[in-house]
Amino acid sequence: MNFQKVPLAPGLYFVGVPIGSARDITLRALDVLASADVLAAEDTRSMRKLMDIHGVPLNGRRIIALHDHTGEKVVNGLLDAVKQGQSVAYASEAGMPLIADPGFELSRAAADAGVMQTCAPGPSAVLTALALAGLPTDAFFFAGFLPNAKGARCSALEGLKAIRGTLAFYESPKRVAATLKDAARVLGDGRKAVVCRELTKKFEEVTRGTLGELAQEFSGRSVKGEIVLLVDRGDLQIVSETDLETALGVALGQMSMRDAVDAVAAAHDTPRRKVYQLALDMGKDS
Repeated sequence: MNFQKVPLAPGLYFVGVPIGSARDITLRALDVLASADVLAAEDTRSMRKLMDIHGVPLNGRRIIALHDHTGEKVVNGLLDAVKQGQSVAYASEAGMPLIADPGFELSRAAADAGVMQTCAPGPSAVLTALALAGLPTDAFFFAGFLPNAKGARCSALEGLKAIRGTLAFYESPKRVAATLKDAARVLGDGRKAVVCRELTKKFEEVTRGTLGELAQEFSGRSVKGEIVLLVDRGDLQIVSETDLETALGVALGQMSMRDAVDAVAAAHDTPRRKVYQLALDMGKDS
């Protein structure tokens, strides 16, 4: 057996579980699953299967379902168990708890109640994708799932356009082609991107290219499995003060100062306050 029954202090124990290969579980995670007084999971069947694979017995315990539809009653019940001196273990369906996962509500309620909580960390799909993609990892922004509707999805992408870090998304196989098409249009079809599918599983696939190339490759293609989409950081243009002065000089000769400042700030994606101050300085100099 790979686990040990260990004494656990009363509290909430978040457990990282595999995203694919069952052997990616940590020994500490198995110890917590074997030892906790109460078990809770986003998907009870996945939890039961994982424990069966590793020979961890329930010993009379039942697994309590905690997902988007179970509501506040289950959260309160788990916190009550901790307050009564019990240890409670919670696991997502896959990966690290709380990452695009309903366990967040449990963690927030536990923090508000002053309940002890800790984590037995484990695999994460977004971190695994970053390790494989070959894109910059010094700074990244995880945006979870983009909206389903095209308009809302494009607006969300527009808001992420200027972030100076690799963008990371979870995506449904049914929507990945549409998302790539929208991302190419909003973020630029020449921007590098990587589609990671079925990470750590038998049919793991990492597809690299520009957003334009990937949008074309996945268009009309039947896709299955869990997907992480990574997009390289954008290249922000560095606008010099001389460029702004030149643009302002032309604009001020054709429109009011207010309109000129608005036009130059928008055209060069520069804070209006900076352009306005430059216009004032140019007026003083003249």
